[in-house]
Amino acid sequence: MSIFSESTNGKIFRAAVTVGVFSVLVAIGATLKELIVARYFGRSDLIDAFLVAYLLPSFLVTVVAGSLGSALIPVFVETRHREGVEAAQELFSSVLVLDALALLLLAALLGLLAPFYLPYLGSGFSSAKLGLTSDLLLMLLPFIFFNGIASCVSGALNAGERFAMPAIVPIVTPVVVIVFLELTAKSWGAFALAAGTVAGSVIEAGLLAQALRTRGIRLAIKWTGLTPAVRSVLRQYTPMLAAAFLMGSTLVVDKAMAAMLSSGSVAALGYANKVISAMLAIGATALSTATFPYFSKMVVLKDWNGCRHTLKRYSLLVVATTVPLTLGLMILAKPLVRLLFQRGAFTGADTDLVSRVQICYLIQVPFYTMGMLFVRFLSAVRRNDVLMYGAGISLALDVILNLILMKRWGVAGIALSTSAVYFCSLLYLIICSVRVLRESRDVVGSRSISASPIA
Repeated sequence: MSIFSESTNGKIFRAAVTVGVFSVLVAIGATLKELIVARYFGRSDLIDAFLVAYLLPSFLVTVVAGSLGSALIPVFVETRHREGVEAAQELFSSVLVLDALALLLLAALLGLLAPFYLPYLGSGFSSAKLGLTSDLLLMLLPFIFFNGIASCVSGALNAGERFAMPAIVPIVTPVVVIVFLELTAKSWGAFALAAGTVAGSVIEAGLLAQALRTRGIRLAIKWTGLTPAVRSVLRQYTPMLAAAFLMGSTLVVDKAMAAMLSSGSVAALGYANKVISAMLAIGATALSTATFPYFSKMVVLKDWNGCRHTLKRYSLLVVATTVPLTLGLMILAKPLVRLLFQRGAFTGADTDLVSRVQICYLIQVPFYTMGMLFVRFLSAVRRNDVLMYGAGISLALDVILNLILMKRWGVAGIALSTSAVYFCSLLYLIICSVRVLRESRDVVGSRSISASPIA
């Protein structure tokens, strides 16, 4: 084990704790927001319409901006290490130009094509409910641009090993949404949710831009040419975009297929996923965010023993922490849902359904968390093609399992299908990572032998 890998694991742990602590605060803010949403809307058509309207904007931000930020980090780390800060600034500025153009184009297309795809996403919706969904979608379009820019800026901050600000800033949107709901929910209905979401994204982008400026990187949307570094980002972006699109499509598919079931099924799926999303934001997101820049640095230095040691150590840590926590939450699922949501329009029958769905969702937690660790390693070694193929397999498997399980268990079957998909995905990622590590170490070994003098 190298000295570098030992110090790196310590840095990763401290970064993960930082992200995790701030993520707890964000999760508390998001939970408070959901409590207020449940009090005002329950499992009504209003919340169903908002969730379907929000589905594609949030999906596109994750796919387009999130993938670009992930493709940027390894190249940004390498460029700064080998060419200096100014070269890294030029790379970031050029990538930001591409990001902004892509986000604006996709927002425009999403709005123009809404009459064609919304009837499929909300296949079980009435015409009035579908019309409300369309209006909410149009209101949410600016969210795509501002949240997408914020995501790219967060990636640059993380690449510079700055984790605190990107981790705490997402609390802004829940707080702003709560303010909008308390002031306007009775008169605006679901539009209060949409307005708060857009306003929060604008504030978040501004705060992150200021944080980036204090770290010596300017938020300059300036094209400096198709440099080798930019080409490298784009080469990695294409398969990563495809992987994120395919993997993210499972969420779209799940909610679209839930819309085929009884009224309120989409909302039940959303409420059941709240606790799981908070867990993954605190655990999986913290770990993957913290490891990615350090995996990238180890790859630049060809420290394959360090990579192997980090994967092994944090895999064991994931098992030791997530399995007991998951089992405990499964036992407490019904009381937890009752405590969090059962008030106002959210009834005891809603609690029974949502708790069953939540138990099925909870099974995924250890698999998803450990899987993100291997995803970050594969991205750091720029094997996003592996992630793309795996995401395609996962999407196909998700559709098949949804069709089988929802017939027997309804919306709970969709949640169980998601957990099964993440288990299969983890096995695939482990096998591919072990193979990449073996190949990389063999290449280094063969070069060392060929460079040795003949006795």
